[in-house]
Amino acid sequence: MSTGSGAHSAPAPNSPHDTVSDDATATPQGPAPDVATGPAATPRKGTFSSLRIRNYRLFATGQVVSNTGTWMQRIAQDWLVLSLTGSSGAVGITTALQFLPMLLFGLYGGVIADRFAKRTLLLFTQSAMGLTGLALAALTLSGQVQVWHVYLVAFVLGLVTVVDNPSRQAFVSEMVGQDELRNAVSLNSANFQSARLIGPAVAGVLITAFGSGWAFLLNGLSFIAPLTGLLMMRTSELHKVDRVPRSKGQLREGLRYVSGRPDLLWPIVLVGFIGTFGFNFPIWLTAFDYHVYHQGAGTYSLFNGLMAAGSLIGALLAARRAGSRMRLLVGAAVLFGALEIAAALAPTFWVFAALLAPIGMVGLTVNVTANSSIQMATDPLMRGRVMSLFMMVFVGGTPLGAPVVGWITDAFGARIGFLAGGLVSMVSAAVIGLILARVGGLRLKIDLRRGHRHVAFVPRVSAATATATATATATASASASASASASASAERSMAPAA
Repeated sequence: MSTGSGAHSAPAPNSPHDTVSDDATATPQGPAPDVATGPAATPRKGTFSSLRIRNYRLFATGQVVSNTGTWMQRIAQDWLVLSLTGSSGAVGITTALQFLPMLLFGLYGGVIADRFAKRTLLLFTQSAMGLTGLALAALTLSGQVQVWHVYLVAFVLGLVTVVDNPSRQAFVSEMVGQDELRNAVSLNSANFQSARLIGPAVAGVLITAFGSGWAFLLNGLSFIAPLTGLLMMRTSELHKVDRVPRSKGQLREGLRYVSGRPDLLWPIVLVGFIGTFGFNFPIWLTAFDYHVYHQGAGTYSLFNGLMAAGSLIGALLAARRAGSRMRLLVGAAVLFGALEIAAALAPTFWVFAALLAPIGMVGLTVNVTANSSIQMATDPLMRGRVMSLFMMVFVGGTPLGAPVVGWITDAFGARIGFLAGGLVSMVSAAVIGLILARVGGLRLKIDLRRGHRHVAFVPRVSAATATATATATATASASASASASASASAERSMAPAA
């Protein structure tokens, strides 16, 4: 289950420049990179190229089954809590408990992921997740379930996720290697979004016909698929990565590593802002459904389906993309915020609904681009800790941002709440984009002339360089003038007398 949104070791970057030299974040050694144009494009790969690798094919097959179960349990869990308490606040507590461990302990999960074999960790975490589903199924089907049982299961599931998320993210590179990493990360997202289309629909039928317990049971049994895939893998075909030995200060080492790498730090900060304030869709969509358009559960399902369809398209497009440049991440983040603002101000129901698919597509692009860029730029020995930090700020921000966004939505209305989330996302993306450009020795150039690129990042010329260039130009001009005068004098002296 995914609760969010891989012979020889993969080569570790020798420096930040090895993996992000085409981005605005690479500290230049020599001329600054031109982010506006970039280097020659990497040859485009097929959308499903990483599925040619047997180990990853087994992994992806198991994940699509368990991801479908995940979405079934999410819907059934919310419905069960609502039916037991009649309180939407209780549903919010359940969600917060499931994500709170990632905020509190996420970095420690990364240390564990770097220290132990990731395939072994996944066998443990996926088994534990399956058992939580079976436990909730037993309680519900026996009629003994109480709301505190659901709270406890949600918190335990969150604790397991602390280790499962960074292990699963880092294991992808071990299965496919660096060459197919971007494609595999994108297909993982497509996998999750496909399940998001199927799982809620199946859960709705099961809950209506038989009750929530059967959805929990099927989710617990769905983990047989990923466990089987992990056991069937050929370990000799994995890209071996040395494990980090146990030592003191590994958590601080990971934080220092990220803080000294602007190409890692600022994308994580950007994803933190967007994850905390821009991805509170359960709050906004329910508010628009009930308070703005006065519809019911069917319309809420329609809204979620439109976003899931857009996210799936975004994941498949990302799988075809050869690179993950920082300008794409920043541009997509700015567009994401702008689309949320447009949806908040949508004049009619159908305009609002039509904007949800693009929001899902661009939001998924932000997530996948940040994920693949960070993984590609990280030393394999540090990847678990870096990805745990990434997931901590992206997923762990939910318990912090959701109450704030929920209060704004309740106090000022659904439109203001959605508008605030989009505004924070857009402004933070623009500011961080300028910071990344400055780190890369670039500046923003705006040219409104016809036939020219209107907005582009170009190398920044320092004052000393400009002075040296002007001096050299003046010297060259003076030399040219002197040469011209000397030539003219020589011609006059050689001219015959009249």
